[in-house]
Amino acid sequence: MRTPSAGTERYDYDVVKLFTIMSIIYGIVGFLLGVIIALELAFPGINAGIPYISFGRLRPLHTSAVIFAFGGSVLFATSYYVVQRTCKARLFSDFLSRFTFWGWNLVIVLAVVTYPLGLSQGKEYAETIWPIDVLITLVWVAYFINYVGTLAKRQEKHIYVANWFYLAFIITVAMLHIVNNLAIPVNLTDSYSIYSGVQDAMIQWWYGHNAVGFFLTAAFLGLMYYFIPKQAQRPVYSYRLSIVHFWALVFLYIWAGPHHLHYTALPDWAGTLGATFSIMLLLPSWGGMINGIMTLSGAWHKLRTDPILRFFIISLSFYGMSTFEGPMMSIKSVNALSHYTDWTIGHVHSGALGWVAMVSFGAIYHLVPRLWGTTTWSVRLINVHFWLATIGIVIYIVSMWISGIMQGLMWRAYDHYGNLTYSFAETVGAMHPYYVIRAVGGIVFLLGALLMAFNVIKTIGNKTPSTTRTV
Repeated sequence: MRTPSAGTERYDYDVVKLFTIMSIIYGIVGFLLGVIIALELAFPGINAGIPYISFGRLRPLHTSAVIFAFGGSVLFATSYYVVQRTCKARLFSDFLSRFTFWGWNLVIVLAVVTYPLGLSQGKEYAETIWPIDVLITLVWVAYFINYVGTLAKRQEKHIYVANWFYLAFIITVAMLHIVNNLAIPVNLTDSYSIYSGVQDAMIQWWYGHNAVGFFLTAAFLGLMYYFIPKQAQRPVYSYRLSIVHFWALVFLYIWAGPHHLHYTALPDWAGTLGATFSIMLLLPSWGGMINGIMTLSGAWHKLRTDPILRFFIISLSFYGMSTFEGPMMSIKSVNALSHYTDWTIGHVHSGALGWVAMVSFGAIYHLVPRLWGTTTWSVRLINVHFWLATIGIVIYIVSMWISGIMQGLMWRAYDHYGNLTYSFAETVGAMHPYYVIRAVGGIVFLLGALLMAFNVIKTIGNKTPSTTRTV
């Protein structure tokens, strides 16, 4: 029997292991669904007219699988790991830890069942029907109590900045979820939102943009602030900057949602205000990116031999790029071209795959040998995964940038008589080759994730004891 890694008695690593394994499984499922729906857009007949696997039903399943199943599992795993290590205290409650694991997975299973059946609220990133929303709330309350309880019993006086980001994510997501999903049930599967018209749209995109802002940004910045210094074996470049980064980000991000509703029934001043906060967000976002990258000061040579560090650094590069692109797209003159086009899809995936997935892969590769007290089976495979993921992302987002800008230009082209130059069908035909290229990029990215799963399985089964210090 393998000797347990140091610290396993002091800390609850079992729940971290469970979430880590599920994050890999959900990642592959989510990426596979993305490839399938990308192929459906390029070749609409491949679903054979079966409604359960149509684009409209699989698309929310894909977004939920990547954001909440994969991303959520990564955040549960890393936050539970980080809060124990930085507080030098075991998780507050073993029961609550297991409840969050089984409750979160039950939420995901219910989404997998209901979405293909067409049971949905029809809200972006909030499609789950009301009984599942109630379960999400219960799980999140348990998560909050467990996390805050662990902070309260900490043996370390100082609360490390990563925990600030995780806590902001937990509290804000709870508020967003509850407010956006306030509804009146009419039966077990249907409900009516208490909001109507433009108010409903405003609340939805206050939620939708901040689901990105706090679920996919603030929380993963908490991950970044712990794992990059640990992997680089260097202190954070500027701890003061990390605190400024935190307060500026959480203050500004919450108000940026209205920029999704330019040129709609939303009052013009609200959209302008959202765009203003979006543009101001560039400063803290790039401050955090610079802080993470500059943490490698004095350790740049490690990038030549450490592919895990490469995952972290490339993820920060994509974070910087997408947090520049987002504010730019919120400017009304740019938004007039980009809105409703594939440019937005490219932007979202540069953040979701380039930032979130890449930093998650780095964290998983860092965690697995430490959790199981073993040695990474193949560093070379990590390197191959890095290049497959990077190439796949670049193919994907470049094809969508080209397709999106082309769409916007074709939609607004007029002839000498004031008529539209192109019909909608002509614009769809022009996008077809780029949809094929996007699917190819997704397949390459998926292959990398499959390699990661294989490497992790072999690492867990590796009998070579770890030489990595774990406490």
